[in-house]
Amino acid sequence: MSTPEKTVSVKKEEPKVAAITISHVYKRFGPNVVLKDFNLVVNKEENVVILGKSGSGKSVLIKCIIGLLKADKGSINVLGDDVTKLSDDGLAKIRTKIGFLFQGNALYDSMTVRENLEFPLRRHWTDLAPSKVNAMVKEALENVGLAHTTEMMPEELSGGMLKRIALARTMILKPEIILYDEPTTGLDPVTAREIDQLILTLQKKYHTSSIIISHDMNCVKNISDRVVLLFEGKCYADGTYQSLENSADKNIKQFFES
Repeated sequence: MSTPEKTVSVKKEEPKVAAITISHVYKRFGPNVVLKDFNLVVNKEENVVILGKSGSGKSVLIKCIIGLLKADKGSINVLGDDVTKLSDDGLAKIRTKIGFLFQGNALYDSMTVRENLEFPLRRHWTDLAPSKVNAMVKEALENVGLAHTTEMMPEELSGGMLKRIALARTMILKPEIILYDEPTTGLDPVTAREIDQLILTLQKKYHTSSIIISHDMNCVKNISDRVVLLFEGKCYADGTYQSLENSADKNIKQFFES
């Protein structure tokens, strides 16, 4: 008597859901065309790194995503809303769901760490009770391992600590999307690796989707799910770090050559 074959259960992959969909976007400044039919999809809980030469349009792209610049043509759908069509009130609302980590941290020198973290709460969620504000500040600082810095001034902090505080402020509203502008620039290799790990830890904890601009190839390798090359205004290449690293295309290879 033959033995019945065992049924193997195959777990189906969950369908990917887009957090950001950029379609046929154009942006120019006078005769200079910066974005030319640019297309990109960033899925929920995905880290996408954008590579490109200086002046290629990376910063312009993320400013278009948050509505600081308006695309000349095309659509930018963020969490279900086309930011190119939103009113000022609509943009203000969508920005509470998007965190932005500036390259220079953009902390206020005249404010304590606590006051810097309270600033976005006071601006966007004006009806929060003081006890709730205190709890959110505490949680944000604990997330980056700097709970003891509450009453310190930015000038008292090291470069790595300033980056952690800036990240804590970015995360305090618990955004669904984070845009990182050169998160490890100017940091020593050890501190840069710590920031990379912190970004991954917070992504896992809060299920964020991210676009990262970086020239630090160690950072790109450590935190990217996908890497996109912005070249001549277009999405020239899109793949994993390994697939782009192994590419024979000279326009791609130049970013991976030491």
